[in-house]
Amino acid sequence: MSCVLVDVRPRRDYEAGHIPGAVHLDPETDLSAIGPDPADGGRHPLPGIAQLERVFGDAGIGPADLVLALDDGSGWAARCWWLLRHVGHDAAGAMDIRGYVGPLSSEIVDPLPTTFRTQPRDDDTIGAEEILARLGDPSLLLLDARSRARWLGEEEPLDPVAGRIPGAVNAPFTEPLPAGATEGAELVSYCGSGVTACVVAQQLVLAGRDDVRLYPGSFSEWCRRESYPIEKGTP
Repeated sequence: MSCVLVDVRPRRDYEAGHIPGAVHLDPETDLSAIGPDPADGGRHPLPGIAQLERVFGDAGIGPADLVLALDDGSGWAARCWWLLRHVGHDAAGAMDIRGYVGPLSSEIVDPLPTTFRTQPRDDDTIGAEEILARLGDPSLLLLDARSRARWLGEEEPLDPVAGRIPGAVNAPFTEPLPAGATEGAELVSYCGSGVTACVVAQQLVLAGRDDVRLYPGSFSEWCRRESYPIEKGTP
């Protein structure tokens, strides 16, 4: 097994200095689809399978490779991990490059492309319609990976409406999982656009809850849906 380092920071940061040998994937164009309407997929829609086959193949990822995705705490490394897991490549992890001690390189790595074959999962996502239909269902635990201020609806720097999906528990991606987060019968992770929710999903998988589902559109989709309820304040 060989290890493929995948730097998913913005291109300018990668070019300024990266771990030697790391290839680059752009978070906005490689790890997201181009969606015309955030009400249908959110601000960072999931890429289709064909796009992921091309992107991961062009990065030189083979079927026996361990992939280590690198970011600077943005959550995109976990998004890369989640996407790899989503298409059946479980040999993957994520790391914050700020913890790396060693030389950096500005050399652009041009990997040898491979044929990346997928075995997509069909049980790791949930849509807005199902969540809406199950609001108030005690067996469904929604975990909101955004900051407490955004969860409370006190501020919203990115989306047109502040607040949260009703009943959601705050689980900021920068912190350990809150008490009881692993105890729901069904677990769903969401955030603003489906990126930092992957950090929480990864924490849950590592805690033994590999049945956690991601709401890809997250709050950026939810808050744009006409008549979808929004909750604010302390429960």
